[in-house]
Amino acid sequence: MASDSEAMARPANLTLYSYYWSSCAHRVRIALNLKGLEYEYKAVNLSKGDQFDPEFEKINPLKFVPALVDGDVVVADSLAIILYLEDKYPQHPLLPQDLKKKAINLQVASIVSSSIQPLQSFFTRQFFEKRISLDEKLTSSQNHVNKGFAAIEKLIKEIAGKYATGDEVQLADVFLAPQIFAGVARFQIDMAE
Repeated sequence: MASDSEAMARPANLTLYSYYWSSCAHRVRIALNLKGLEYEYKAVNLSKGDQFDPEFEKINPLKFVPALVDGDVVVADSLAIILYLEDKYPQHPLLPQDLKKKAINLQVASIVSSSIQPLQSFFTRQFFEKRISLDEKLTSSQNHVNKGFAAIEKLIKEIAGKYATGDEVQLADVFLAPQIFAGVARFQIDMAE
């Protein structure tokens, strides 16, 4: 019979429901890869409406990506998924033991996932496309994204190293990398600031 530590080291049959262009799903793919976890990738093409398929709705009633299936456990939302992975698969930890750095990593993740990223979600963009001009949408998005990045800069100012919160890749980096890419690619954010 396998010990508890051996059981934890062997990943269950992980399946990630994802969309290649989703920064939320991108974070989870980064975390899975940093932890060295193998997983099955199931594409949910948001552009084609795959998220409305009744089979996917059984996985995630919100109809968002990402969603992770780990045996009989289903977790949706990138932060919840990554925290679940952090607890179940502790190899290559993404949260530091230092409580101050841990709190800052969680704050950065929260700012990205609740203040910056929602502005670029598929559903938010569809909503605004019908109500305001493309220029207004871009300007508004740039202002909010820049505000979020400015707050993050202040948070990490004293502890940044090779990476956002030190010299190891941590949760903050997992959230920032896809967000920076999206900010530059989708909203022409000038990261020089």
